[in-house]
Amino acid sequence: MTRMLASVTGTTEADIALAGGADIVDLKDPARGALGAVEPATVRATVAAIGGRRETSAVAGDLPMEPPRVFAAALELADTGVDYVKIGMFDGGDAPGCIRALAPLASRVRLVGVLFADARPDLSLLTHLADSGFAGAMLDTRHKADGRLLKHMDLPRLRDFVGSCRSAGLLAGLAGSLEPPDVPRLLVLTPDLLGFRGALCGPGGRTATVELARVQAMRALIPMHGREADAPGVDYRLLAARGYAPGAALDPANTDLVFVHDLVLPVRIGAYAHERDTPQHVRFDVDTTILRSGRVAEDMRDVFSYDVISDGIRMLTEGDHVALVETLAERIAAMLLAYKRVVKVAVRVQKLETGSGSVGVAIERMRAAP
Repeated sequence: MTRMLASVTGTTEADIALAGGADIVDLKDPARGALGAVEPATVRATVAAIGGRRETSAVAGDLPMEPPRVFAAALELADTGVDYVKIGMFDGGDAPGCIRALAPLASRVRLVGVLFADARPDLSLLTHLADSGFAGAMLDTRHKADGRLLKHMDLPRLRDFVGSCRSAGLLAGLAGSLEPPDVPRLLVLTPDLLGFRGALCGPGGRTATVELARVQAMRALIPMHGREADAPGVDYRLLAARGYAPGAALDPANTDLVFVHDLVLPVRIGAYAHERDTPQHVRFDVDTTILRSGRVAEDMRDVFSYDVISDGIRMLTEGDHVALVETLAERIAAMLLAYKRVVKVAVRVQKLETGSGSVGVAIERMRAAP
């Protein structure tokens, strides 16, 4: 289950985050940097005010990678009673040394190493984090003005990060100026945490005040209890979209068409030996019939994102060589029908460089009747 982490500055915003349904209340001072720390007294007071109703975390600050200094800051936070202490892995200095120095604290508080997607993150540090008893790792962005997480790392790379964390026995978290349209795209990766600050704040961005309606809107995009079941035998796990209507008739009045057309990607596909290693351009056209949510679409809670379609195709084509266009078309259809809101999919896959014109396959698949 993916949990929602909401970053707040103290007790007042913590109350708002709790009322909005956040799973983890995270203490930071956005005016002091990406991982700007609040005073330990504020952390202690906020932890006491929450009183165990939710888990809490706090950042150690934008600190140079000097083991004594990082250890002292983390120790001070551990003494506040917070559940997690987040440590930034910044450029320069001795990041591995800092990680090793923090190992004795791992028995007192859950430690989370934070890497930065916009600063060439060293993913080899995940092994050091695991070896030193850290509970998890997060990807964030350090320079918020330079764009969202997905500007700096695409879905396949983020999937690899989540997978590497899982292989190392670490919780995997994603953050970094995330906005509502990012949520359904990132849920596909099943991270343990999605972290938010700016999207929860009013006008003025991440240094403004957290607002209840924004917390509630983000919460509504993240399932609170488990995940929708995947289609049997499908390895391309996609969460069911919110708000589908079980049992609704497949009638034009009850459905919408969400499509991606003319998406061209390099793919290693084909039955010939020379096609195994050399990518060729393939065009994808996908029409997805979805059950309507039952109300006029006003925000991301009410729609099925076309980004989920294109992201899914990209992840399916990032893997091993596929011998047949028919196989790839079936995988795309199965991937989308794993969403319970999707009732019908039409997929066209065209190879563009065979010398015989545009060739390929077009299929239609529907959800089996219950």
